[in-house]
Amino acid sequence: MLAPSRILRTTPTQPGGGREREDLIDHAEDSIIRGSRSFALASRLFDSDTRDKVWLLYAWCRRCDDLADNQDHGGDLGEQEGAERRITAIRLLTERAMEGLPTADPAFDAFGLVARECGLTREMAEDVIMGFELDAMGWRPRSEADLARYCYHVAGAVGVMMAVVMGVSRDDSWMLDRACDLGFAFQLANIVRDVSEDDKADRRYLPLEWMVEEDIEPGMVMHPHHRQELADIAARLIERMERHEAWARMGAARLPFRSRWAVLAAARIYGAIGRRVRELGPHAWDRRVVIGRAGKLRHVAAAFVEAVRNKPEQPAEPPPWHRGTILIDVRMSGPIPPPPMEPLPD
Repeated sequence: MLAPSRILRTTPTQPGGGREREDLIDHAEDSIIRGSRSFALASRLFDSDTRDKVWLLYAWCRRCDDLADNQDHGGDLGEQEGAERRITAIRLLTERAMEGLPTADPAFDAFGLVARECGLTREMAEDVIMGFELDAMGWRPRSEADLARYCYHVAGAVGVMMAVVMGVSRDDSWMLDRACDLGFAFQLANIVRDVSEDDKADRRYLPLEWMVEEDIEPGMVMHPHHRQELADIAARLIERMERHEAWARMGAARLPFRSRWAVLAAARIYGAIGRRVRELGPHAWDRRVVIGRAGKLRHVAAAFVEAVRNKPEQPAEPPPWHRGTILIDVRMSGPIPPPPMEPLPD
């Protein structure tokens, strides 16, 4: 009886790695409350089934971001040594979760569950993980095209998965493009708001070529005598944000009412952040721009009216970045190699 068993037992595959669905939802709810108060508020406008699935997906995104940056729910960056190993761990845990195997991490188990329920694919997950990989590599955009690709990986690709979770067909390219536009808009608002914080963490997401045009020397982006030039760059990014935001509204018009309301509320809140940065100009980084709870509730109310009316204005021009073009580049060229440290264009 003490002899080793000759029967090889395999781990059974189960959605969520065998965890109870309600337990995973509770964990995901806690994660979104701690990680993003704006998105947590907007997410409560979904119908309960969609809301739970959105939370499950968010928990995975938040956990991957925290693992990649060695932080806790978007807090201060930890020691960055070993970033490549952490990205490898993210890929392995994600693959295991999608196979229905337990991961010992509820956020990854949550992703396995929602991926199974909604038909999220490994390719979708990999598109998002590549964004974490770019940050782990210390990558910085040289051109606007580089920035477009980064924004796709860290936000546009998330928007695509969120759309599928909301019930959009994976074959509906137009709707997925609009979801990607919403992700672009969110990320551009985040970038202009967080320039100072990113600079302190030795990160930069402003295209180097734009900085050269404005005569901002490498490493001097937050220097006081460059505040007007920085404000000019921010205004360019917000103009792009607004064009993507307008097209995202066209997509929201085709969603069920509760999903439309939630999407429009989030778009209004993040859009307000970007427009406030533009309004403040050179003083936008004196303190972090935030939208208070009262302001958020006003945007939720305005989004309700907009969702009921459901007559978005047709944008005059297409958005500057297109998911299809970026995807072709991603599929053909693979990961972007890290550039030399802050080279100046010839």
